[in-house]
Amino acid sequence: MSSFAFSVLFVVFLLLTLSLRTWLAARHIRHIARHRASVPAEFAPKVPLAAHQKAADYTVAKTRLGLIGTLWGAIVLIGFTLMGGLQLLSLAILPFTGPGLMHQLVLVVAFAVIASVLDLPLDWYRQFVLEQRFGFNKMTPGLWLGDLVKSTFVGALIGLPLLWVVLKLMEASGALWWLYTWFVWSGFQLLMIAFYPTVIAPLFNKFTPLADVSLKERIDGLMTRVGFASRGLFVMDGSKRSAHGNAYFSGFGRAKRIVFFDTLLSRLEPQEIEAVLAHELGHFKLRHIVKRVATMFAISLAFLALLGYLKGQAWFYTGLGVLPFMNASNDGMALILFILVLPVFTFVLAPLSSITSRKHEFEADAFAAQHTDHRDLVSALVKMYEDNASTLTPDPLHSAFYDSHPPASVRVKRLTMAAA
Repeated sequence: MSSFAFSVLFVVFLLLTLSLRTWLAARHIRHIARHRASVPAEFAPKVPLAAHQKAADYTVAKTRLGLIGTLWGAIVLIGFTLMGGLQLLSLAILPFTGPGLMHQLVLVVAFAVIASVLDLPLDWYRQFVLEQRFGFNKMTPGLWLGDLVKSTFVGALIGLPLLWVVLKLMEASGALWWLYTWFVWSGFQLLMIAFYPTVIAPLFNKFTPLADVSLKERIDGLMTRVGFASRGLFVMDGSKRSAHGNAYFSGFGRAKRIVFFDTLLSRLEPQEIEAVLAHELGHFKLRHIVKRVATMFAISLAFLALLGYLKGQAWFYTGLGVLPFMNASNDGMALILFILVLPVFTFVLAPLSSITSRKHEFEADAFAAQHTDHRDLVSALVKMYEDNASTLTPDPLHSAFYDSHPPASVRVKRLTMAAA
């Protein structure tokens, strides 16, 4: 392929992706606006009109901000690639590092810092304007800044050694570097799954053992019925940052732990909490977590193999506005370009991921209905949708591209029909 042909292909897919995202956002906004005036019949007895309209307005605001973020991301992408931003950055670094591994390492770090800084204004607006407007923000500017500093430090502490290993493998391990890198990446992901709950998460949130004895006994009974062993039940101070609520379990093997947001515990009744947890346990018992991890590993292997091919093709660099070194490493540049352009070419495949995820959600709902009263799960879902201002009337096509969970109406209908 010539560099000009790849440039044209890239621009065509970028315009296609932008057009598709814009069209989906417009559909979503119109669909929600058409249904804003009344609560869907199946939810009318439980969801006040004011809450329904708040969810509609919140979703529209998020969608519009997301569209602005998409357009801004496209401008930044063009600036880094076809407008020569990465080439200029590489040349600016070169006098200080010379060509080679150090140049590529510094290039990736510099790109990551610049890209993060460019995202900060939208992140700030999302937290302190949009979330604040709808009553969800609980963060102070100091806490936001502290999180930013801590996440940057943790990211550097973990990411820099991993990046050095990957670049070293790309440089020194021959044509099969991508396979060796895949083993390293997969091992890293497993370590993160194992250590994130106990090492990293406590840096940002406080986790305390569940103190409600009666609720703990109810949950212990559920875990005994389904054959699940945990290292503990914990409450996370999610209310320090947001009014949104959730529950999850993390880790694997003996390190599994169940975590409830304090906002969730304050809103749901004990039987509803049990039903929500039964849904989460369903993901574990039905091996959804294992399947998702295996799928992630398979996809990462395929993408690394593709990168293994692309990094040796001159048109991949020149078609994206970069002049590669002829007698030195271009590995860091190849990583950056691949990360930048991959979403452009793969967005149209997003519904494939949603199909699998939604199948798992339906199965976990059915599992919860087997081990708890389905009415408790329905009641909990309605409260969670209301409290999180999640729209009850999403555009089906937009939802297929963006939502990993089925729409509320579909989930409730399935639960009700299955129990009938």
